Amino acid sequence: MKYVPEPFRIKMVEKIKPLTRQEREARIQAANYNLFGLHAQDVYIDLLTDSGTGAMSSDQWAGIMQGDEAYAGSKSYYHLIDAGKDIFGYDFIQPVHQGRAGEKVLFPLFLGKGKYAISNTFFDTTRAHVELAGARAIDCVVEAAKNPAVRAPFKGNMDTAKLEQLINELGAENVGLVVLTITNNSAGGQPVSMENIKTTAQICKKYNLTLEIDAARFAENAYFIKRDEPGYGDKSLQDIIREMFSHGDIFHMSSKKDAIVNMGGILGVKDAAHPIIAGIKAHCISYEGFYTYGGMSGRDMEALAIGLYEGTEEDFLRYRIGQAEYLAAQLDTAGIVYQSPVGGHGLFIDAAALFPHIPYTEFPAQVLAIELYKEAGIRTCDIGSFMLGNDPDTGVQLQSDFEFTRFAIPRRVYTQAHFDIMAEALIAIKDRAHTIERGMKITWEPPILRHFQAKLAYV
Repeated sequence: MKYVPEPFRIKMVEKIKPLTRQEREARIQAANYNLFGLHAQDVYIDLLTDSGTGAMSSDQWAGIMQGDEAYAGSKSYYHLIDAGKDIFGYDFIQPVHQGRAGEKVLFPLFLGKGKYAISNTFFDTTRAHVELAGARAIDCVVEAAKNPAVRAPFKGNMDTAKLEQLINELGAENVGLVVLTITNNSAGGQPVSMENIKTTAQICKKYNLTLEIDAARFAENAYFIKRDEPGYGDKSLQDIIREMFSHGDIFHMSSKKDAIVNMGGILGVKDAAHPIIAGIKAHCISYEGFYTYGGMSGRDMEALAIGLYEGTEEDFLRYRIGQAEYLAAQLDTAGIVYQSPVGGHGLFIDAAALFPHIPYTEFPAQVLAIELYKEAGIRTCDIGSFMLGNDPDTGVQLQSDFEFTRFAIPRRVYTQAHFDIMAEALIAIKDRAHTIERGMKITWEPPILRHFQAKLAYV
C-alpha cells in the first residue's frame, strides 16, 4: 500500500526521544503495568487514544485568539451553535466539555433502575454512565464483527434482528435508549452503513423508542459510507452526514475526535420542541456550567466550530484512513491478525490470535500493550476483557467478544516513519510471541472504569 501524502504542511514540532529498553521496562513496572500510569514524556509514539491528541490547524489557533470568554451568550458560543446546526441539521445544540460529560447530562434523563440501554457496542465510559444511571447496557453488534480475520463491510452495524428480539424480550417500556455508535469503537472502529442506520431507526419508531447517536467519529463513518456503500459515491460528505443524523432523535459526541480539538463535546436534539431540552439545560447548569458555555472556554468553542468543518474534509479523511491502511498492509504481509478491514481511527490488533495460550482472564490484549511499550516505546491500550471489567451484579469477570490492542492514531501527528516503527515492533513481538508465557493479574482495582487506574502484575 502506498502511503497517502499529508494534505498539509508542518509548521511546528514537539520533540520526542525514545528511552532505552531497560529504562522502558523500569517505567512500565513502576506504573504497575498500566499504560495509563506512564508519564507521557516516557512514551515515544503515543497511540493510547485519538481523543484530544490531534494537531490543530493554523485556522483553529487563530480562532483561539478570538475566543469570547463572556459567561453567558458569548460570540464563540453562537459560532459553535451555527456550525453544529449547519453540519448536523439539528435544531438544538448544547456544548459540554467532552463526550462523557454529555453522557452524564443526558443518560439520567432516560435511564434508571430497571431500565436497559441497547447499542451496537458500548464503549467504556458510555457503558459506565448507563450503569451509573442505574440501568444495564446490552451490546448488539452483527456477528461478522466477532471474527476479526473476516473482511466484511460495515462490521460496526447493529444486529437489527437481535435488537427487535431484545426489545420484545425485555419489554419496550423497559428500554430507555437505543444507542448507535458511529463508528463502532469497541468493534474496531468499524463503520455503520446508512441502510443499518435507517433500519435501526425504523425499529425504534415501531416501538416508540428514542434513537441516540454516539457521534464521536461521525465524519469517518460518513467517509466509509461514501466510499463503500452503493448509491453514495457521488454524494457530498455534508449530504451524507445530514442524512445519517436525520434518522436519529438525539446525539452526543466527544469533539476531541473528528472535530480535531483538545477539549470539547456536543449534545444535539433534532426537534427544538422536544421536552428533554429543559432537562439537558438544567443538568448542564448543575454539572457543566451555564448552558451557553457548557464547561468550555470561549477559545475552545471557537476552535471546535472551525474543527467541525476541517474534520469533514474529504482530502483529510482519505489521508487519515490511508495511514491506517498503510500500516495494515505491512501487517497483512507479516500474517498479523487485526479487525479487518481497517477501521476509522486506527488498527485493533487481535491479541488473542497472537497469544492463543493466554486466557481472557489473564488479559492478552494488555500483555501485547505492555510488550509494545517495552519493544519500541509505543503506548496503546486494551480493548478487551480487561477494559470490559466485571459483571455489575455478580462481580464475575466478563469475557469480551474481542481481545484487541488498539492503535488509536492521533490526527495530523505522526509520519510514515512512525508507522514503519509500529509495524516493525509488532512483527518483532509476533516472532517471539510463543516465548511470552505469562498473562496479567489485577492486584487492585476501583469499582468502575477500572482500566484507567487498576494495578497489575504478571501471573
